[in-house]
Amino acid sequence: MNILLRTLVVLVSLMGAAPVLAAPAADVDLVKQRVAKVGVLRGAFTQEKQVAGFKNPLRSQGSFVLAQDHGVIWTTLKPFPSEVVVTRDRILSRQRDGSSRVELDGRQQPAMRSVNAIMFALMSGDAQALSAQFTVKVEALPNNGWKMQLSPRSAMLAKVFTGLALSGDRYVREVQITEANQDVTRIHFAEMSETPAQLSSAEGGKFE
Repeated sequence: MNILLRTLVVLVSLMGAAPVLAAPAADVDLVKQRVAKVGVLRGAFTQEKQVAGFKNPLRSQGSFVLAQDHGVIWTTLKPFPSEVVVTRDRILSRQRDGSSRVELDGRQQPAMRSVNAIMFALMSGDAQALSAQFTVKVEALPNNGWKMQLSPRSAMLAKVFTGLALSGDRYVREVQITEANQDVTRIHFAEMSETPAQLSSAEGGKFE
């Protein structure tokens, strides 16, 4: 299963287990001031998952489209082409050749809407949204950089994740997810572009 999809499925199963609490205002304000607010953001990613007990990590790379009014298109190009589309109401995973398809429907998974918020929060550095499920600590770095440490609020989430870390500047540059079994996933974002500011017809069609 796609590494990103697996993480999303876990989040869906555990959403709602933690109370909605706010991060400290100073922490939220620092990140809000430094992270760009854009309607459509495109970029590339590289992803590594270090599985406990194995020497070599699992690696993948591809591109993404983050559209505030629609969702996220996560396109893996290597080692195996696949695509995950996350909207407010569903998660759709498919092989690029159409040979396989997995869909999670929000009508059957009431917590699905929370996944959209989590995806946006992780990719856009939204400390306020993340504080609903995690304790958030923010550190200011030079050159308008920042680092965010997240600890699960609920015992349910803590059974899966020991912590998450985000770092960036105008954009989120890296996400690290540490699981309770000590598996570690690192996602690096690069080649970010705010133009064109509108989705193409092909991109828009993937959200329909």
